Amino acid sequence: MRVYVDGIGLLAPGLSGWAASAPILAGREDYVAAPVAMPVLELLPPAERRRTPVSVKLALATGSEALSNAAQPAAETATVFTSSGGDGDVIHQICEALALPGHEVSPTRFHNSVHNASAGYWGIATRCHEPSTSLGAYDASFAAGLIEAATQAIGDPRTVLLIAYDTPYPEPINAVRPIRASVGIALLLSPEHSARSLCELNIALVTNSVVATTLPQPDLEALRAGVPAARALPLLAAIAAKNSSTIVLDYMGANALQIQVSF
Repeated sequence: MRVYVDGIGLLAPGLSGWAASAPILAGREDYVAAPVAMPVLELLPPAERRRTPVSVKLALATGSEALSNAAQPAAETATVFTSSGGDGDVIHQICEALALPGHEVSPTRFHNSVHNASAGYWGIATRCHEPSTSLGAYDASFAAGLIEAATQAIGDPRTVLLIAYDTPYPEPINAVRPIRASVGIALLLSPEHSARSLCELNIALVTNSVVATTLPQPDLEALRAGVPAARALPLLAAIAAKNSSTIVLDYMGANALQIQVSF
């Protein structure tokens, strides 16, 4: 499958937006880990922002950045949201409520717990009526989302916004499902080359006889390995460096994604 990347959004520890993060991912600047700097979400009114979980903020912020960088209207863009497990804090709070007498779950927390919560907030905030898909594939969630978004972009054809995000779980869930940090990544994919295209991606599904691409910086590699959404970082690093190369992402079973990046 051949698609073109028209815009990128990124939020992660020490990586605050694509413009600031590209020199770091390209190796031109040192990576310094720091808390995720969540921007103010102008898409949502103040009262709604206060009730919005971190996962939704990540998704909306990175998606908005990718669209802004490409000057693409949100209301005209199909979306694919992918996350390995949704919002860890909300799931933890619901589990705590179910363990108490009465089992009373807050309607707001239940509303925010569903896997397509981010897609719902996005659709309302942007008034978008284009198709939207929400999926999860454990550690392969970014790869699964990329396959889905590229398939839609080519098959319809249409511009598709891919948004991948993950947030940590509190204890005790963290002990059995550790996620290192909150990470959000967005790619705006188009089926055709244009003046705004950053690069071309040729995506193929291959048997997992090849090793997944890693990052040379130890701290960034730990982030890649520790957060499912961050499995995309080697791909972003190749784009940032304008390095025509082949990137391999682990997928499911005996499969992997082989992505040829060209400029």
